[in-house]
Amino acid sequence: MKFRTEVNIQESEIKIDIEDKIFSIGSCFASEMADLFSQGQLQTVNNPFGTIFNPYSISNAVKRLHDSELYVEDELIAYDEEYISLDHHSSFDTRFIHQTLKKINDEITDANHFLQDTKWVIITYGSSFIYNFEPKNKLVANCHKIPQKFFQKKILTNQEIADSIFNTILNLKDICNEDVQILFSVSPVRHTKDGMVENQLSKSRLINAIHEVIGTMSDCHYLPIYEIMVDDLRDYRFYKEDMIHPNSQAVNYIFEKFGDSYFSEETKAFIKENFKINKALQHRSDDDKDPKYIEFREKLNQRIAQQQLKTKHKIF
Repeated sequence: MKFRTEVNIQESEIKIDIEDKIFSIGSCFASEMADLFSQGQLQTVNNPFGTIFNPYSISNAVKRLHDSELYVEDELIAYDEEYISLDHHSSFDTRFIHQTLKKINDEITDANHFLQDTKWVIITYGSSFIYNFEPKNKLVANCHKIPQKFFQKKILTNQEIADSIFNTILNLKDICNEDVQILFSVSPVRHTKDGMVENQLSKSRLINAIHEVIGTMSDCHYLPIYEIMVDDLRDYRFYKEDMIHPNSQAVNYIFEKFGDSYFSEETKAFIKENFKINKALQHRSDDDKDPKYIEFREKLNQRIAQQQLKTKHKIF
């Protein structure tokens, strides 16, 4: 007798190896997954524009990364004593224009270099809704808490979403490793402020467009992250207190499902041991000279050294 509908991720014939570079971009769920890649000591770059949700803005970001097109002063606006890029998350905002530009452009330069050797790209779309900044007639990635009166909200058409996805794929295939695998997913985080019906419409457009575009592409795949969360884990115990975001138990479950389908056996073992080491590193002692603590640290350093032998990139 079954008491739940389990959703599986189709096993990939191509596996993620320990040395493979992974680039991720999109919603906050993309960051949750990237954090686990980092804890597992895989090489990863996540969201060089900060958290962004809609396909148009993600396509714009990938294009700028592909071209290594740096931002200039005229592309920023001043609001609430800070200089802001409407293409970026608010984490890039600073009180000085040169500081904002430096944060933005350093990320573009680093991500451009990283992408050139990237073998895996994970894109997580969050919403089909987008805002137009009326003073500049510009579609934006983030409103930065600027008053609503300056924006016009709209939902991207099916064609606009499909075009954005297709252009994103073209730019990634041009700059990344020739064998790059591009994985698409839709964030399970519900955008309740849009309205529950509107949220479902928004997610449906994303899912439909992804399948429409990648249907004949052997190097592009769909990850049923949204379906795992809303169907397999259809219980509020898998959500944070806001009843919107998946909690750590849900994220770890999805990550494990992903790993079972995409990690090589060597990568699985490498990540599992690094998770254990990370947990051990959190242990602190009130007495650093305690012989037991010194012995504990020495054994931990030996484990790290053993892990380092398995990879060329530096870990921990």
